Amino acid sequence: MSNHSIGWLGTGRMGAVMAGMLLDSGADVTVWNRTVAKTEPLAAKGAKVAGTVAELADRDIVFVMVSASADLIAVTKGDGGLLTADQKPKVIVDCSTVSAEASAEVRAAAEAAGVAFLASPISGNPHMVAEGRAAIVTSGPKETFDEVRRYLDVMAPTVVWAGPGEECRLVKICHNLLLGMITQALVEVTALAEKGGVTRAAFTDFINGSVLGSTFIQHKSRAIVARDYTPTFNNKMLRKDYDLGLGAARTLEVPMPLSSMVHQLIQTAIGHGFAEEDYAALYEVEARAAGLPLRD
Repeated sequence: MSNHSIGWLGTGRMGAVMAGMLLDSGADVTVWNRTVAKTEPLAAKGAKVAGTVAELADRDIVFVMVSASADLIAVTKGDGGLLTADQKPKVIVDCSTVSAEASAEVRAAAEAAGVAFLASPISGNPHMVAEGRAAIVTSGPKETFDEVRRYLDVMAPTVVWAGPGEECRLVKICHNLLLGMITQALVEVTALAEKGGVTRAAFTDFINGSVLGSTFIQHKSRAIVARDYTPTFNNKMLRKDYDLGLGAARTLEVPMPLSSMVHQLIQTAIGHGFAEEDYAALYEVEARAAGLPLRD
């Protein structure tokens, strides 16, 4: 694809799909993951496997996909991190959903070490990314974005540059707040229809065929109809994003009444034992409140 050498740090469900797309495009990719077994499918596709994070530091561009702000700081600034090695990558591209504060901290450390830093969170679950229906929002130096964009384009048909700093972090958090609010609205009206004698399948088929239908509602309605909450994004992860979003709202003095309510409903789902299940399990909270039959 080009003469850039690529490192990929973090090959969980999402990271594995994204790194696999780069490999399929012909990129030279070396991967690292804390659980080595999760790198094996990528190695079978031709990826080299690094034994430590520091072994990625000689790559031109290193993409990072981790689950939390503390993880991003650890793999960049921590012992054995990307920025602590004698040789350092030219560019770090972080595709995780983390706080703007953590992102700014890592950006400052990268710039002090002479490394360009792009924040590039992605929208879409692993299935949607693999199907080519993801979107990436990026912020950081425009010239770095222009250099890296060809790789972002491989992973998502929509790639947007939002500004020179941490703007994309707020965009992604707002996006995830909206995910929760739309899902809560969907489970409420589905439960109402069901309590009135309409099957979940009939109701959601109607919604999906109407002007309100969307790719997102189609995916979530399938989970709700089947009451199958195999996680694409679990309730604990969504709660983290609501914590970040409501924190940003306090800082910026923006009232968020709907988000605040959904935050507590996500917490209720976690309290009912759905922490590790997909956030479509908000339906189970609503069903219990409505007196509908519990899931078997």
